[in-house]
Amino acid sequence: MSKIGRLYRIAGPVVVAEGINARMFDIVRVGNERLMGEVIQINGLRTTIQVYEDTSKLAPGEPVENTGLPLTVSLGPGLLTSIYDGIQRPLEVLQKQMGDFILRGVDASGLDLKKKWDFKATAKKGDNLEAGAFIGEVEETPGNIHKIMLPPNVKGKLAEINSGKFTVEETIGKLENGTELKLMHKWPVRIPRNYKKKLPPTMPLLTGQRIFDALFPLAKGGAAAIPGPFGAGKTVSQQQLAKWSDADIIVYIGCGERGNEMTEVLTEFPHLIDPKTKKPLMNRTVLIANTSNMPVAAREASVYTGITIAEYYRDMGYSVALMADSTSRWAEAMREISSRLEEMPGEEGYPAYLSSKLAAFYERAGMVIPQGTDKQGSVSIIGAVSPPGGDFSEPVTQNTLRVTKTFWALDAKLAQRRHFPSINWLNSYSLYMDVLEPWFKKNVADDWRDLVDKFMTILQEEEKLLEIVQLVGSDALPERQQIVLETARLIREAFLQQNAYHDIDTYCSLPKMYQMMRAILKFNDLANQALDKGSAISDIFATKTKNRISEVKFEADFETFLKKIEKDMQDEFAAVR
Repeated sequence: MSKIGRLYRIAGPVVVAEGINARMFDIVRVGNERLMGEVIQINGLRTTIQVYEDTSKLAPGEPVENTGLPLTVSLGPGLLTSIYDGIQRPLEVLQKQMGDFILRGVDASGLDLKKKWDFKATAKKGDNLEAGAFIGEVEETPGNIHKIMLPPNVKGKLAEINSGKFTVEETIGKLENGTELKLMHKWPVRIPRNYKKKLPPTMPLLTGQRIFDALFPLAKGGAAAIPGPFGAGKTVSQQQLAKWSDADIIVYIGCGERGNEMTEVLTEFPHLIDPKTKKPLMNRTVLIANTSNMPVAAREASVYTGITIAEYYRDMGYSVALMADSTSRWAEAMREISSRLEEMPGEEGYPAYLSSKLAAFYERAGMVIPQGTDKQGSVSIIGAVSPPGGDFSEPVTQNTLRVTKTFWALDAKLAQRRHFPSINWLNSYSLYMDVLEPWFKKNVADDWRDLVDKFMTILQEEEKLLEIVQLVGSDALPERQQIVLETARLIREAFLQQNAYHDIDTYCSLPKMYQMMRAILKFNDLANQALDKGSAISDIFATKTKNRISEVKFEADFETFLKKIEKDMQDEFAAVR
Protein backbone atom coordinates (compact mmCIF):
# COMPACT_ATOMS: atom_id res chain seq x y z
CA MET A 1 0.00 0.00 0.00
CA SER A 2 1.33 3.45 -0.90
CA LYS A 3 0.68 6.93 0.47
CA ILE A 4 -0.91 8.00 -2.83
CA GLY A 5 -4.32 6.71 -3.85
CA ARG A 6 -7.26 7.79 -6.00
CA LEU A 7 -10.60 9.44 -5.38
CA TYR A 8 -13.44 6.92 -5.53
CA ARG A 9 -16.54 8.82 -4.37
CA ILE A 10 -17.47 12.45 -3.60
CA ALA A 11 -20.45 13.61 -1.48
CA GLY A 12 -20.03 17.29 -0.64
CA PRO A 13 -17.25 17.70 1.95
CA VAL A 14 -17.04 13.91 2.43
CA VAL A 15 -14.94 11.97 -0.10
CA VAL A 16 -13.81 8.35 -0.30
CA ALA A 17 -10.32 7.37 -1.47
CA GLU A 18 -8.84 4.00 -2.44
CA GLY A 19 -5.28 2.81 -2.13
CA ILE A 20 -3.87 5.01 0.65
CA ASN A 21 -2.38 3.52 3.78
CA ALA A 22 -3.94 5.83 6.38
CA ARG A 23 -4.68 5.98 10.09
CA MET A 24 -7.62 7.72 11.77
CA PHE A 25 -7.33 11.52 11.76
CA ASP A 26 -4.38 11.58 9.35
CA ILE A 27 -4.23 14.74 7.23
CA VAL A 28 -4.42 14.03 3.49
CA ARG A 29 -4.14 16.13 0.33
CA VAL A 30 -7.11 15.61 -1.98
CA GLY A 31 -7.24 16.10 -5.76
CA ASN A 32 -5.00 17.96 -8.17
CA GLU A 33 -5.45 21.15 -6.11
CA ARG A 34 -4.22 19.33 -2.97
CA LEU A 35 -7.18 20.32 -0.77
CA MET A 36 -6.66 19.62 2.94
CA GLY A 37 -8.75 16.81 4.45
CA GLU A 38 -8.82 14.53 7.49
CA VAL A 39 -9.41 10.77 7.69
CA ILE A 40 -12.63 10.09 9.64
CA GLN A 41 -13.45 6.48 8.67
CA ILE A 42 -11.51 3.47 7.39
CA ASN A 43 -13.41 0.61 5.78
CA GLY A 44 -11.06 -2.04 4.35
CA LEU A 45 -9.17 -0.51 1.45
CA ARG A 46 -11.42 2.53 1.31
CA THR A 47 -10.76 5.62 3.40
CA THR A 48 -13.39 8.28 4.12
CA ILE A 49 -12.09 11.84 4.37
CA GLN A 50 -13.73 15.11 5.46
CA VAL A 51 -12.33 17.94 3.34
CA TYR A 52 -11.81 21.36 4.95
CA GLU A 53 -12.30 23.22 1.69
CA ASP A 54 -14.90 23.47 -1.08
CA THR A 55 -14.98 20.20 -3.08
CA SER A 56 -16.76 21.46 -6.20
CA LYS A 57 -15.07 20.37 -9.48
CA LEU A 58 -13.35 17.42 -7.80
CA ALA A 59 -13.64 14.26 -9.91
CA PRO A 60 -13.15 10.53 -9.25
CA GLY A 61 -9.68 9.33 -10.21
CA GLU A 62 -7.83 12.42 -8.95
CA PRO A 63 -4.86 11.68 -6.66
CA VAL A 64 -5.09 11.58 -2.85
CA GLU A 65 -1.88 11.79 -0.83
CA ASN A 66 -1.53 10.86 2.86
CA THR A 67 0.83 13.08 4.87
CA GLY A 68 0.93 10.54 7.72
CA LEU A 69 0.45 13.33 10.29
CA PRO A 70 -2.61 14.39 12.31
CA LEU A 71 -4.05 17.92 12.19
CA THR A 72 -1.57 20.05 14.15
CA VAL A 73 -1.17 23.70 15.04
CA SER A 74 2.07 25.68 15.14
CA LEU A 75 2.66 27.02 18.65
CA GLY A 76 5.14 29.82 19.25
CA PRO A 77 5.60 33.62 19.25
CA GLY A 78 3.29 35.40 16.82
CA LEU A 79 -0.03 33.81 17.80
CA LEU A 80 -1.25 36.92 19.61
CA THR A 81 -2.80 39.61 17.36
CA SER A 82 -3.37 36.94 14.67
CA ILE A 83 -6.65 36.26 12.86
CA TYR A 84 -6.88 32.67 11.60
CA ASP A 85 -9.33 30.53 9.70
CA GLY A 86 -10.39 27.16 11.14
CA ILE A 87 -7.16 25.36 10.15
CA GLN A 88 -4.76 28.08 11.37
CA ARG A 89 -4.16 29.87 8.09
CA PRO A 90 -3.64 33.61 8.80
CA LEU A 91 -6.42 35.50 7.01
CA GLU A 92 -4.29 38.63 6.59
CA VAL A 93 -1.59 36.60 4.81
CA LEU A 94 -4.19 34.90 2.60
CA GLN A 95 -5.70 38.29 1.73
CA LYS A 96 -2.31 39.59 0.57
CA GLN A 97 -1.80 36.47 -1.56
CA MET A 98 -5.18 36.33 -3.28
CA GLY A 99 -7.42 39.27 -2.32
CA ASP A 100 -10.72 39.12 -0.45
CA PHE A 101 -11.74 35.60 -1.58
CA ILE A 102 -9.86 32.53 -0.37
CA LEU A 103 -8.85 30.22 -3.19
CA ARG A 104 -8.77 26.45 -2.75
CA GLY A 105 -5.68 24.43 -1.93
CA VAL A 106 -3.73 27.40 -0.58
CA ASP A 107 -1.33 26.89 2.33
CA ALA A 108 0.03 29.49 4.72
CA SER A 109 2.08 28.96 7.88
CA GLY A 110 0.31 29.74 11.14
CA LEU A 111 3.37 31.70 12.32
CA ASP A 112 5.56 34.24 10.55
CA LEU A 113 8.60 32.18 9.52
CA LYS A 114 10.75 35.20 8.58
CA LYS A 115 10.30 37.47 11.62
CA LYS A 116 13.19 37.42 14.10
CA TRP A 117 12.30 37.40 17.79
CA ASP A 118 14.53 38.61 20.63
CA PHE A 119 14.99 35.42 22.70
CA LYS A 120 16.35 35.56 26.26
CA ALA A 121 17.43 32.19 27.64
CA THR A 122 16.48 31.46 31.25
CA ALA A 123 17.71 27.83 31.37
CA LYS A 124 21.45 27.09 31.55
CA LYS A 125 23.70 24.48 29.98
CA GLY A 126 23.66 21.29 32.06
CA ASP A 127 20.12 21.80 33.42
CA ASN A 128 18.02 18.65 33.65
CA LEU A 129 14.75 19.69 32.05
CA GLU A 130 11.41 17.96 32.46
CA ALA A 131 8.76 18.01 29.75
CA GLY A 132 7.17 21.45 29.41
CA ALA A 133 9.99 23.24 31.28
CA PHE A 134 10.62 26.92 30.53
CA ILE A 135 13.89 27.53 28.68
CA GLY A 136 13.51 31.23 27.86
CA GLU A 137 11.16 34.02 26.93
CA VAL A 138 10.23 36.42 24.15
CA GLU A 139 8.27 39.67 24.37
CA GLU A 140 5.53 38.69 21.92
CA THR A 141 3.55 41.95 22.13
CA PRO A 142 4.23 45.00 24.34
CA GLY A 143 3.89 43.83 27.94
CA ASN A 144 3.07 40.18 27.05
CA ILE A 145 5.87 37.73 27.73
CA HIS A 146 5.78 34.50 25.72
CA LYS A 147 7.42 31.67 27.67
CA ILE A 148 9.38 29.28 25.43
CA MET A 149 8.84 25.73 26.68
CA LEU A 150 10.04 22.26 25.90
CA PRO A 151 7.27 20.40 24.03
CA PRO A 152 5.10 18.30 26.41
CA ASN A 153 6.67 15.06 25.13
CA VAL A 154 10.36 16.14 25.23
CA LYS A 155 12.79 16.08 28.20
CA GLY A 156 16.50 15.74 28.84
CA LYS A 157 19.76 17.48 29.83
CA LEU A 158 20.49 20.81 28.17
CA ALA A 159 23.68 20.63 26.09
CA GLU A 160 23.57 24.21 24.74
CA ILE A 161 21.28 27.22 24.54
CA ASN A 162 21.79 30.69 23.06
CA SER A 163 20.16 34.07 23.55
CA GLY A 164 19.75 36.33 20.54
CA LYS A 165 17.49 37.06 17.60
CA PHE A 166 15.95 33.97 15.96
CA THR A 167 13.12 33.03 13.64
CA VAL A 168 10.69 30.41 14.94
CA GLU A 169 12.38 27.71 12.81
CA GLU A 170 16.00 28.41 13.81
CA THR A 171 17.71 26.27 16.45
CA ILE A 172 18.16 28.01 19.79
CA GLY A 173 19.66 25.05 21.66
CA LYS A 174 20.09 21.29 21.93
CA LEU A 175 19.57 18.53 24.44
CA GLU A 176 22.30 15.94 25.06
CA ASN A 177 20.18 13.33 23.29
CA GLY A 178 20.46 15.42 20.09
CA THR A 179 16.97 16.97 20.17
CA GLU A 180 17.05 20.44 18.61
CA LEU A 181 15.12 23.19 20.38
CA LYS A 182 13.27 25.97 18.53
CA LEU A 183 10.98 28.85 19.45
CA MET A 184 8.01 26.91 18.06
CA HIS A 185 6.70 23.38 18.20
CA LYS A 186 3.64 21.61 16.80
CA TRP A 187 0.87 19.83 18.67
CA PRO A 188 -2.05 17.67 17.42
CA VAL A 189 -5.30 19.52 18.09
CA ARG A 190 -7.40 16.52 19.13
CA ILE A 191 -5.05 15.51 21.98
CA PRO A 192 -5.28 17.58 25.20
CA ARG A 193 -1.93 18.93 26.36
CA ASN A 194 -0.46 17.28 29.46
CA TYR A 195 -0.33 18.86 32.92
CA LYS A 196 0.88 17.90 36.40
CA LYS A 197 -2.30 18.34 38.41
CA LYS A 198 -5.84 19.62 38.03
CA LEU A 199 -6.98 21.98 40.78
CA PRO A 200 -10.44 22.86 42.10
CA PRO A 201 -11.64 26.29 40.90
CA THR A 202 -11.47 28.88 43.70
CA MET A 203 -11.23 32.26 41.88
CA PRO A 204 -13.92 33.96 39.79
CA LEU A 205 -13.42 35.00 36.19
CA LEU A 206 -14.37 38.65 36.58
CA THR A 207 -16.17 40.10 33.58
CA GLY A 208 -17.33 43.56 34.66
CA GLN A 209 -20.91 42.52 33.83
CA ARG A 210 -23.14 42.80 36.89
CA ILE A 211 -25.51 39.90 36.23
CA PHE A 212 -22.59 37.54 35.56
CA ASP A 213 -20.23 38.52 38.37
CA ALA A 214 -22.84 39.04 41.10
CA LEU A 215 -25.65 36.56 40.47
CA PHE A 216 -24.14 33.81 38.29
CA PRO A 217 -20.32 33.87 38.56
CA LEU A 218 -17.98 31.69 36.51
CA ALA A 219 -14.80 30.33 38.09
CA LYS A 220 -11.43 30.55 36.37
CA GLY A 221 -10.96 27.13 34.84
CA GLY A 222 -14.73 26.63 34.67
CA ALA A 223 -17.13 26.13 31.78
CA ALA A 224 -20.23 28.17 30.99
CA ALA A 225 -23.02 27.91 28.41
CA ILE A 226 -24.84 30.95 27.07
CA PRO A 227 -27.79 29.71 24.99
CA GLY A 228 -30.36 31.93 23.36
CA PRO A 229 -32.49 32.41 20.25
CA PHE A 230 -31.67 34.64 17.30
CA GLY A 231 -31.46 38.32 18.26
CA ALA A 232 -31.26 37.75 22.03
CA GLY A 233 -27.72 39.12 22.28
CA LYS A 234 -25.38 36.09 22.37
CA THR A 235 -22.68 37.64 20.23
CA VAL A 236 -22.70 41.01 22.04
CA SER A 237 -22.52 39.17 25.39
CA GLN A 238 -19.60 37.07 24.14
CA GLN A 239 -17.83 40.18 22.88
CA GLN A 240 -18.35 41.94 26.23
CA LEU A 241 -16.86 38.94 28.02
CA ALA A 242 -13.90 38.92 25.64
CA LYS A 243 -13.32 42.67 26.10
CA TRP A 244 -13.65 42.94 29.86
CA SER A 245 -12.85 39.58 31.49
CA ASP A 246 -9.74 39.61 33.68
CA ALA A 247 -8.12 36.70 31.80
CA ASP A 248 -4.54 37.26 30.61
CA ILE A 249 -5.22 35.84 27.12
CA ILE A 250 -8.42 35.80 25.03
CA VAL A 251 -9.13 33.20 22.32
CA TYR A 252 -12.28 34.03 20.35
CA ILE A 253 -13.67 31.39 17.96
CA GLY A 254 -16.35 32.49 15.50
CA CYS A 255 -17.61 29.03 14.63
CA GLY A 256 -20.19 29.04 11.85
CA GLU A 257 -21.65 32.43 12.74
CA ARG A 258 -23.00 34.88 10.17
CA GLY A 259 -20.36 36.75 8.22
CA ASN A 260 -21.65 40.19 9.20
CA GLU A 261 -21.35 39.35 12.93
CA MET A 262 -17.81 38.06 12.48
CA THR A 263 -16.97 41.17 10.45
CA GLU A 264 -18.02 43.31 13.44
CA VAL A 265 -15.63 41.34 15.64
CA LEU A 266 -12.76 41.54 13.13
CA THR A 267 -13.18 45.28 12.58
CA GLU A 268 -13.95 46.24 16.20
CA PHE A 269 -11.36 44.23 18.15
CA PRO A 270 -8.25 45.83 16.57
CA HIS A 271 -9.49 49.25 17.78
CA LEU A 272 -10.38 48.24 21.35
CA ILE A 273 -8.16 49.40 24.20
CA ASP A 274 -7.33 46.98 27.00
CA PRO A 275 -8.60 48.57 30.26
CA LYS A 276 -5.73 47.01 32.22
CA THR A 277 -2.74 47.99 30.06
CA LYS A 278 -4.25 50.88 28.03
CA LYS A 279 -2.77 49.16 24.97
CA PRO A 280 -4.71 47.50 22.09
CA LEU A 281 -6.79 44.51 23.28
CA MET A 282 -5.55 42.52 20.25
CA ASN A 283 -2.11 42.40 21.94
CA ARG A 284 -3.48 39.56 24.09
CA THR A 285 -6.09 38.13 21.73
CA VAL A 286 -6.22 35.35 19.12
CA LEU A 287 -9.19 35.38 16.74
CA ILE A 288 -10.36 32.35 14.76
CA ALA A 289 -12.94 33.08 12.08
CA ASN A 290 -14.95 30.29 10.47
CA THR A 291 -18.15 31.85 9.14
CA SER A 292 -21.32 30.08 8.04
CA ASN A 293 -20.42 30.32 4.34
CA MET A 294 -17.08 28.54 4.86
CA PRO A 295 -16.87 24.73 4.43
CA VAL A 296 -18.66 22.94 7.27
CA ALA A 297 -15.86 20.44 7.95
CA ALA A 298 -13.56 23.25 9.09
CA ARG A 299 -15.95 24.19 11.92
CA GLU A 300 -14.88 21.23 14.02
CA ALA A 301 -11.23 22.01 13.25
CA SER A 302 -11.69 25.64 14.35
CA VAL A 303 -12.95 24.58 17.79
CA TYR A 304 -10.02 22.21 18.34
CA THR A 305 -7.51 24.74 16.97
CA GLY A 306 -8.79 27.34 19.45
CA ILE A 307 -8.71 25.09 22.52
CA THR A 308 -5.17 23.87 21.70
CA ILE A 309 -3.89 27.46 21.46
CA ALA A 310 -5.67 28.21 24.76
CA GLU A 311 -3.99 25.22 26.47
CA TYR A 312 -0.61 26.37 25.14
CA TYR A 313 -0.91 29.74 26.91
CA ARG A 314 -2.33 27.99 29.98
CA ASP A 315 0.91 25.98 30.15
CA MET A 316 2.83 29.26 30.46
CA GLY A 317 0.94 29.93 33.70
CA TYR A 318 -1.60 32.33 32.17
CA SER A 319 -5.34 32.59 32.70
CA VAL A 320 -7.07 32.08 29.32
CA ALA A 321 -10.71 32.77 28.42
CA LEU A 322 -11.99 30.96 25.33
CA MET A 323 -15.21 32.12 23.65
CA ALA A 324 -16.84 29.67 21.22
CA ASP A 325 -19.64 31.29 19.20
CA SER A 326 -21.45 29.04 18.59
CA THR A 327 -21.19 25.34 19.41
CA SER A 328 -24.59 24.74 17.76
CA ARG A 329 -23.06 25.47 14.36
CA TRP A 330 -20.31 22.97 15.16
CA ALA A 331 -22.94 20.38 16.10
CA GLU A 332 -24.82 21.08 12.85
CA ALA A 333 -21.60 20.46 10.92
CA MET A 334 -21.22 17.13 12.76
CA ARG A 335 -24.80 16.26 11.83
CA GLU A 336 -24.17 17.02 8.17
CA ILE A 337 -20.95 14.98 8.03
CA SER A 338 -22.61 12.13 9.94
CA SER A 339 -25.52 11.97 7.49
CA ARG A 340 -23.11 11.84 4.54
CA LEU A 341 -21.35 8.94 6.26
CA GLU A 342 -24.76 7.24 6.50
CA GLU A 343 -24.41 6.79 10.27
CA MET A 344 -27.41 5.92 12.40
CA PRO A 345 -28.89 9.29 13.50
CA GLY A 346 -29.64 10.10 17.13
CA GLU A 347 -32.08 12.64 18.53
CA GLU A 348 -33.12 15.28 15.95
CA GLY A 349 -30.68 13.80 13.46
CA TYR A 350 -27.55 14.61 15.47
CA PRO A 351 -24.95 11.81 15.64
CA ALA A 352 -25.03 9.47 18.62
CA TYR A 353 -21.62 10.74 19.74
CA LEU A 354 -22.76 14.38 20.06
CA SER A 355 -22.72 14.34 23.87
CA SER A 356 -19.25 12.76 24.10
CA LYS A 357 -17.79 15.28 21.61
CA LEU A 358 -19.23 18.23 23.55
CA ALA A 359 -18.07 16.76 26.86
CA ALA A 360 -14.53 16.16 25.52
CA PHE A 361 -14.36 19.81 24.43
CA TYR A 362 -15.65 21.35 27.69
CA GLU A 363 -13.55 18.98 29.82
CA ARG A 364 -10.43 20.64 28.40
CA ALA A 365 -11.27 23.63 30.61
CA GLY A 366 -9.66 23.68 34.03
CA MET A 367 -7.32 25.26 36.56
CA VAL A 368 -4.09 23.25 36.45
CA ILE A 369 -0.45 23.17 37.46
CA PRO A 370 1.23 22.74 34.05
CA GLN A 371 4.26 20.56 33.36
CA GLY A 372 7.64 22.16 34.02
CA THR A 373 6.42 24.84 36.47
CA ASP A 374 4.65 25.31 39.79
CA LYS A 375 2.62 28.27 38.49
CA GLN A 376 -1.12 27.87 38.04
CA GLY A 377 -2.68 28.25 34.62
CA SER A 378 -6.32 28.06 33.60
CA VAL A 379 -8.59 27.76 30.58
CA SER A 380 -12.18 28.99 31.04
CA ILE A 381 -14.59 28.04 28.25
CA ILE A 382 -17.71 30.09 27.45
CA GLY A 383 -19.71 28.36 24.75
CA ALA A 384 -22.65 30.07 23.03
CA VAL A 385 -25.51 27.79 21.95
CA SER A 386 -28.09 28.74 19.30
CA PRO A 387 -31.15 26.52 19.90
CA PRO A 388 -33.69 26.74 17.04
CA GLY A 389 -36.58 28.95 18.17
CA GLY A 390 -35.01 29.34 21.61
CA ASP A 391 -36.00 25.78 22.59
CA PHE A 392 -33.64 24.84 25.45
CA SER A 393 -34.88 21.23 25.39
CA GLU A 394 -33.09 20.52 22.08
CA PRO A 395 -30.08 18.11 22.18
CA VAL A 396 -27.15 20.56 21.90
CA THR A 397 -28.36 22.73 24.80
CA GLN A 398 -29.23 19.74 26.99
CA ASN A 399 -25.92 17.96 26.35
CA THR A 400 -24.04 21.19 27.03
CA LEU A 401 -25.84 21.65 30.36
CA ARG A 402 -24.64 18.24 31.50
CA VAL A 403 -20.99 19.29 31.37
CA THR A 404 -21.07 23.04 32.20
CA LYS A 405 -21.60 24.42 35.70
CA THR A 406 -22.72 27.91 34.75
CA PHE A 407 -25.83 28.51 32.67
CA TRP A 408 -26.58 32.01 31.37
CA ALA A 409 -30.00 31.70 29.70
CA LEU A 410 -30.78 34.44 27.19
CA ASP A 411 -34.44 35.38 26.85
CA ALA A 412 -36.00 36.73 23.62
CA LYS A 413 -38.82 38.41 25.58
CA LEU A 414 -36.33 40.41 27.65
CA ALA A 415 -34.51 41.40 24.45
CA GLN A 416 -37.81 42.57 22.93
CA ARG A 417 -38.34 44.76 26.02
CA ARG A 418 -34.83 46.20 25.42
CA HIS A 419 -33.54 44.68 28.65
CA PHE A 420 -29.84 43.92 28.01
CA PRO A 421 -28.00 41.76 28.75
CA SER A 422 -31.14 39.69 28.27
CA ILE A 423 -30.14 37.00 30.79
CA ASN A 424 -33.19 35.41 32.40
CA TRP A 425 -32.38 35.48 36.14
CA LEU A 426 -34.94 32.75 36.91
CA ASN A 427 -33.66 30.17 34.40
CA SER A 428 -29.94 30.87 34.86
CA TYR A 429 -27.73 29.35 37.56
CA SER A 430 -24.13 28.94 38.71
CA LEU A 431 -22.85 25.90 40.59
CA TYR A 432 -19.67 27.80 41.54
CA MET A 433 -21.38 30.07 44.11
CA ASP A 434 -20.30 28.06 47.16
CA VAL A 435 -16.67 27.51 46.13
CA LEU A 436 -16.26 31.19 45.21
CA GLU A 437 -17.90 32.56 48.38
CA PRO A 438 -14.60 32.65 50.41
CA TRP A 439 -12.93 34.66 47.62
CA PHE A 440 -15.70 37.26 47.53
CA LYS A 441 -15.67 37.44 51.35
CA LYS A 442 -11.93 38.07 51.39
CA ASN A 443 -11.67 40.43 48.40
CA VAL A 444 -14.96 42.36 48.39
CA ALA A 445 -17.08 42.17 51.55
CA ASP A 446 -18.12 39.73 54.27
CA ASP A 447 -21.79 40.10 53.40
CA TRP A 448 -21.42 39.80 49.57
CA ARG A 449 -23.20 36.43 49.45
CA ASP A 450 -25.96 37.67 51.78
CA LEU A 451 -26.74 40.57 49.44
CA VAL A 452 -26.76 38.29 46.39
CA ASP A 453 -29.10 35.84 48.14
CA LYS A 454 -31.47 38.68 49.10
CA PHE A 455 -31.50 39.89 45.49
CA MET A 456 -32.40 36.41 44.20
CA THR A 457 -35.10 35.97 46.87
CA ILE A 458 -36.74 39.28 45.91
CA LEU A 459 -36.60 38.47 42.18
CA GLN A 460 -38.10 35.01 42.73
CA GLU A 461 -40.84 36.44 44.95
CA GLU A 462 -41.60 39.07 42.28
CA GLU A 463 -42.18 36.33 39.70
CA LYS A 464 -44.82 34.70 41.92
CA LEU A 465 -46.53 38.04 42.63
CA LEU A 466 -46.68 39.03 38.96
CA GLU A 467 -49.12 36.19 38.28
CA ILE A 468 -51.51 37.74 40.84
CA VAL A 469 -50.88 41.26 39.55
CA GLN A 470 -51.97 40.23 36.06
CA LEU A 471 -55.33 39.19 37.51
CA VAL A 472 -56.11 41.87 40.10
CA GLY A 473 -53.51 44.63 39.67
CA SER A 474 -50.66 45.63 42.02
CA ASP A 475 -52.85 47.88 44.20
CA ALA A 476 -54.77 44.83 45.43
CA LEU A 477 -51.60 43.29 46.91
CA PRO A 478 -50.69 43.65 50.60
CA GLU A 479 -48.46 46.69 51.15
CA ARG A 480 -45.36 44.65 52.04
CA GLN A 481 -45.64 42.75 48.77
CA GLN A 482 -45.95 46.04 46.89
CA ILE A 483 -42.56 46.96 48.39
CA VAL A 484 -41.16 43.68 47.05
CA LEU A 485 -42.36 44.61 43.54
CA GLU A 486 -40.85 48.09 43.78
CA THR A 487 -37.49 46.73 45.03
CA ALA A 488 -37.48 44.12 42.27
CA ARG A 489 -38.06 46.89 39.71
CA LEU A 490 -35.04 48.75 41.07
CA ILE A 491 -32.93 45.57 40.87
CA ARG A 492 -33.94 45.00 37.26
CA GLU A 493 -33.60 48.56 36.03
CA ALA A 494 -30.73 49.87 38.15
CA PHE A 495 -28.60 46.73 38.54
CA LEU A 496 -29.32 43.99 35.99
CA GLN A 497 -29.60 46.24 32.94
CA GLN A 498 -26.20 47.28 31.60
CA ASN A 499 -25.35 49.34 28.52
CA ALA A 500 -22.56 47.68 26.51
CA TYR A 501 -22.12 50.81 24.41
CA HIS A 502 -21.80 53.36 27.24
CA ASP A 503 -18.23 54.41 28.09
CA ILE A 504 -18.71 53.93 31.85
CA ASP A 505 -21.55 51.42 32.19
CA THR A 506 -19.93 48.93 29.79
CA TYR A 507 -17.73 47.79 32.73
CA CYS A 508 -18.64 47.65 36.41
CA SER A 509 -16.10 46.88 39.16
CA LEU A 510 -16.92 44.62 42.13
CA PRO A 511 -16.84 47.52 44.68
CA LYS A 512 -19.33 49.41 42.51
CA MET A 513 -21.60 46.33 42.27
CA TYR A 514 -21.45 45.90 46.04
CA GLN A 515 -22.33 49.54 46.74
CA MET A 516 -25.22 49.40 44.24
CA MET A 517 -26.62 46.26 45.87
CA ARG A 518 -26.38 47.91 49.28
CA ALA A 519 -28.18 51.06 48.10
CA ILE A 520 -31.09 49.08 46.59
CA LEU A 521 -31.48 46.93 49.69
CA LYS A 522 -31.21 50.07 51.86
CA PHE A 523 -34.38 51.33 50.17
CA ASN A 524 -36.03 47.96 50.82
CA ASP A 525 -35.13 48.12 54.54
CA LEU A 526 -36.18 51.76 54.97
CA ALA A 527 -39.47 51.13 53.18
CA ASN A 528 -40.31 48.18 55.42
CA GLN A 529 -39.32 50.14 58.54
CA ALA A 530 -41.55 53.04 57.46
CA LEU A 531 -44.41 50.60 56.91
CA ASP A 532 -43.88 49.19 60.42
CA LYS A 533 -44.22 52.72 61.79
CA GLY A 534 -47.58 53.08 60.07
CA SER A 535 -46.54 55.19 57.06
CA ALA A 536 -48.81 55.09 54.03
CA ILE A 537 -47.53 53.08 51.06
CA SER A 538 -48.28 56.03 48.76
CA ASP A 539 -45.94 58.24 50.82
CA ILE A 540 -43.22 55.58 50.73
CA PHE A 541 -43.42 55.27 46.95
CA ALA A 542 -43.51 59.05 46.57
CA THR A 543 -39.87 59.28 47.70
CA LYS A 544 -37.75 60.38 44.75
CA THR A 545 -34.21 59.42 45.76
CA LYS A 546 -34.65 55.70 45.01
CA ASN A 547 -35.08 56.42 41.29
CA ARG A 548 -31.67 58.06 41.20
CA ILE A 549 -29.93 54.78 42.06
CA SER A 550 -29.99 53.81 38.39
CA GLU A 551 -28.02 56.97 37.55
CA VAL A 552 -24.96 55.62 39.39
CA LYS A 553 -24.34 53.23 36.48
CA PHE A 554 -23.13 56.19 34.44
CA GLU A 555 -21.03 57.82 37.17
CA ALA A 556 -17.26 57.38 37.35
CA ASP A 557 -17.09 58.66 40.96
CA PHE A 558 -19.75 56.23 42.17
CA GLU A 559 -18.78 56.27 45.86
CA THR A 560 -19.48 59.99 46.35
CA PHE A 561 -22.67 59.72 44.29
CA LEU A 562 -24.00 56.72 46.26
CA LYS A 563 -23.13 58.24 49.66
CA LYS A 564 -25.21 61.30 48.76
CA ILE A 565 -28.10 59.10 47.55
CA GLU A 566 -28.07 57.04 50.77
CA LYS A 567 -28.01 60.22 52.91
CA ASP A 568 -30.82 61.82 50.88
CA MET A 569 -32.84 58.60 51.08
CA GLN A 570 -32.40 58.48 54.85
CA ASP A 571 -33.55 62.11 55.12
CA GLU A 572 -36.55 61.50 52.85
CA PHE A 573 -37.74 58.52 54.87
CA ALA A 574 -37.23 60.43 58.11
CA ALA A 575 -39.75 62.97 56.75
CA VAL A 576 -42.28 60.28 55.76
CA ARG A 577 -45.16 60.09 58.25
